[in-house]
Amino acid sequence: MKRVIASLALVAFLAGCSGMSGQEQRTLSGGAIGAAGGAGVGLLLGAPVAGALVGGAAGAATGALCCNKD
Repeated sequence: MKRVIASLALVAFLAGCSGMSGQEQRTLSGGAIGAAGGAGVGLLLGAPVAGALVGGAAGAATGALCCNKD
């Protein structure tokens, strides 16, 4: 049952991205990549939540400002 719920949540999350502009998609993916990287670095330094927050904010800002093709 948990797998079914997780699968439905993933499908719903991905379907929500279909109407986004290119800049919005880059912002979202930059934030996710930054949060993952920041959490990894933060884990090494003893503060994974703070690392994820800082990395996510930096990644989202970079994704929003980088490569403006729209």
